[in-house]
Formats: sequence, structure tokens, C-alpha cells
Amino acid sequence: MTALAATSFALTSAKIVLKYYAYGKAQRSFALGRNPHLIFGYMKQQSLQGTSQDGEPMVAEDAPPPLLVMGEEKRHVEKQPLGYVFKDDSWTTSHNNGLVTIDRVWRMDNVLPTSTLKPQKDLCLSFALFKLLRCRFARYKVRTAASKGTFSFFWSLLLKDGEHDRVFLVISDELSFLHDYYYSSLPISYSKYWLPVAGILISLLSIAYCCSLMITITLLVVLQYDKSESQMHCNVHCIRGGLMSHDMSKYYGNWYLIVVPVFFLSVLVMMSEHSLLKKKWIGLLLRRRCKLMKHWDEKIGQCTMLEIRPRTTLPVLLRRLLHLPDHKRKVKVPAAVKVCIMEVVRSTRNGDLSNGTASLRCRGQVGERLLWACHNKSASYTLLTWHIATSILEVRYPHRLDQQQGSSSPIPNTDYKIVATHLSRSLYEDVKKDVERVLAGCTAGDSLTPEANCQQLIEVLSADAKHEVLKEGARLGKQLLALVVEGEDDTAWKLLAEFWSEMIVYVAPSDNLKGHSEAIARGGELITLLWVLLFHAGIVSRPGEDDGVAPTSAGVV
Repeated sequence: MTALAATSFALTSAKIVLKYYAYGKAQRSFALGRNPHLIFGYMKQQSLQGTSQDGEPMVAEDAPPPLLVMGEEKRHVEKQPLGYVFKDDSWTTSHNNGLVTIDRVWRMDNVLPTSTLKPQKDLCLSFALFKLLRCRFARYKVRTAASKGTFSFFWSLLLKDGEHDRVFLVISDELSFLHDYYYSSLPISYSKYWLPVAGILISLLSIAYCCSLMITITLLVVLQYDKSESQMHCNVHCIRGGLMSHDMSKYYGNWYLIVVPVFFLSVLVMMSEHSLLKKKWIGLLLRRRCKLMKHWDEKIGQCTMLEIRPRTTLPVLLRRLLHLPDHKRKVKVPAAVKVCIMEVVRSTRNGDLSNGTASLRCRGQVGERLLWACHNKSASYTLLTWHIATSILEVRYPHRLDQQQGSSSPIPNTDYKIVATHLSRSLYEDVKKDVERVLAGCTAGDSLTPEANCQQLIEVLSADAKHEVLKEGARLGKQLLALVVEGEDDTAWKLLAEFWSEMIVYVAPSDNLKGHSEAIARGGELITLLWVLLFHAGIVSRPGEDDGVAPTSAGVV
């Protein structure tokens, strides 16, 4: 038994040492731990090489840049103040010494059919952009290091009409790479070839150890076990003066309390190490894994603050009792939302982000009358005001009526309504307590018309709300309803769709790396995807704000 215990300790120690060594190798690798430092230096290097003496770019504006895809760990590098750079930094050498870059991938169009190559090209682009995004998380100022050609290529390739699905797919794959790197629970061997061999050897030894332990326990139970024997055997002697009584024996416990747990533990360890057994379950496990992956599923969470009849179901009561947040339903991002967002992004190429005022001014006098709702003390305040107004208009036109009456109905069931309602709910902030207090006395039901429900909602919010944002939301909703009365239903929804598209793009740039990393750990959100998209487009902050990223920093990578 001593030998078995020593073997168990040796195998456990060997596995810990192996994992620690692999972690150290990955941390020092230029393909992994040091990759952001190398990528930043490489981008600075390429930016200097791709610019002539008079500051003009030496290549075409929309030409694919030499972004690194893979192969950098095989090159000799040297450390410089701004990061690591390749020693042999000539243009010819860097393109013929094992490096896979985006410009070389794009030249494969002459070798393979474009239709076959396009998904692979986009995947390579996602991986190259993932490496740039890691520099952002390492707090390098990538915008100053990247060449103008990099941003021009991104704009020309991804921000074309009809390319919204491709844009979202490329960025979604990039976030998947980032999630797998930082948060994956699957073991991956990044280092030399002998590490997987050593891992397999230790696993085989663990299986052999478990088998020998099971055989030993079985022999002890079958050959030596006696029902009269137990786990503990106590002899009791009474001594008085020079006399000693006969011993009395007591038996405690049962062998099964030791044998059964050890047996099952050995079986579990052996199954976890035995790759042949896992192959039988790999299909089921992968299918389950795909459902549990923390990758963006093209859905956005939605909830609304305005419910005239707050539900009193058991789950709602339990959430209130336990102070849990309100339930959010997740819906798939409609194509109309993607199209509207990409139209706004294309209009902000110079970094001129707008908090909705630009779209309102394009609507002439109708939009000018609503500009007051954009000049609030904070972006959150503006979001709440417009969310309440959008919800009021949605009460006037319930979703169920849209489905029942179809496109021939006077109820506007256009893409603009889809965009406005989806983005409004996804940008929900919590002023819930005041809303619930105000709406507690409402007795609206299915017997009332949508017009009556809407009018009651405006009156209650205007008169009883304590929070100023609720009153302003009711005021804005009343102005939007005035457009409906004048027969401008589509104008109201189009105005809201354009506002929300502008607003979500406006709030996306930020330096809140912690918040975005937490969102990526949960699988990603629409706002995080737009944050990454704008980062690659060269927009990292809102107008009047500094990006807040140090030009040189060895932050957490």
C-alpha cells in the first residue's frame, strides 16, 4: 500500500510539473504570451516601411496589409523600447521565411477559386484581427502603430453595401478566438512536440495505477474480508491494582465504506485518462459543448421598463423577493438591425460619431423639434428618455397586431419598427422602481384599445413620476404620437430606427476593457461586437474624449 501511495504522489506531482512547464513555455512564447508585444512592434515596423520619405504610402490605398496570421514564433526577434521586432526586417525576407500574412492570403485568389477561398480568407482575417485586439487588451495604442493602409483596407473590404452579414461573421469569429484564448476550459498543447507525448505517458501510467489499485482492493476484499472484521478494532482492558481483567473487543465501521469510494474514484480517474473510452462519447459531448460555448449567438437581450399590468406570476414574485434582476429575453438580431447599424458606421469614417442628433437634423423640422431629447446630462439619461418614448409608441402599435394584420394593415410593420424596438430594449438601464410605483395603480387590460392604453401611460408618467427622465420620456413619446395622429407613422418609426442605430454606435467606443472582457466571457454582446468593429476601423473614443490607452505599456495580456 505504501508503494501505491508513493506512485499516486509521483504521478500527481509529475502532472503538476508538466502543466506548470507548459504554462511557462506558453507565457514566454511569441505566438502566445508575448504575442501582443511582438505584434505592436511589427505594426510599427511595417508602418515605417510602408511610408515614403514625404509621408505618402508606398502601396495602393485599399491593398491588403501584411497583418500577421501565423509563423511569427519561428522567427528571430529582438527587444526594442516599443516592443519586439524581427531582426531580419527587410520586406523580402519577411515575406519568404515562414510568415503567413493577410496580403499573401489574398494573393491566393490566383490559385484557388474565389468562392472556395472566401470563407478561409475571412477566417484568416479574423485570426489576424484577433491578434490586434489582444494588443488593445494589453493597452498598447495600436491606432498610432497601424498604417493608414490597414484602416483603408478594413473600410474597403468590410463596409460595403450588402456585406453586413460578412462583417458580423468576421468580428464574431474574432471574439470566438479571443474567448477561447482567455477563457477556454479545454486543454491545448502550445509547446514542443514532446509535451503531448509526456502527457499521454503520464495518462497511461495513471490508468495502470488505477488498474493495479482496483486489483489490490479486490484481492483484499475477496481473499481476506471477514464479516466479523470491521474498519476499526478496539481492545478494552480494565486494570485495578495488580489485577487486569480479560480484554473486551469492539468493532466499528464497515469495509464497504472504504472499498466502494476508492473503487469508484479509480474508475472515474481511469475513464478520464482513457482516450479510447472518450471517443465513444465525443459526438454527444461536442454537441453539448456547442450549446454551452460562450460565443456570440447573434442574439441581444431585451427587456422593457413599461408594463401597464406588471405580471404577478410565481417566477416574478421570487425574483422580487430575492432581489434578482428582471428577466431578459434574448432574440436574434434581425437583418434590418445589422443593415441600419452598418449604414451608420459607414457614415462615421472620419470618426464623427453622433448621439442621434445627426439623424434628427436630416428630418428637417420634424427632427429639429425632438433635438432637446438628445441634449441631456449623460448618454444614459438620453438612452432612458428615448427608450421610454419608444416603448410608449410600441404600446400604441402592439406586436401582436402587426402579426395578425400583416403588411396590408395600417399598423406600421416595417424594418424601421424592428430596428427601433430591438435596439431600444437592448440598451435598457434600470429605473425600474419608480416605473413600478407609478404603474402599480393602472388597471389597463385587454378590453382597452391600444390608443387608450397609450394615452393612459402618458398621463400617468407625466403626473405621478418622480424621476425626471420618466417625465421627459413621456413628453417625447407624446411628440412621437403627434406624428402618428398626423399620418406620419412610417416617419416616426424611421426616425426612431435611425436614432437608435446612431446611438448604439455612439456608445460603443470606450476604454472599459474590464466590462468588455466580462461580456466576452459570457459569450459576447452586440455592444462588444460594435466596440471591436469600430476599433479596427480606427475609432476608439467618442468625440471630445481621449482613448485613454498608454502608447507603450506591458499590461495584462
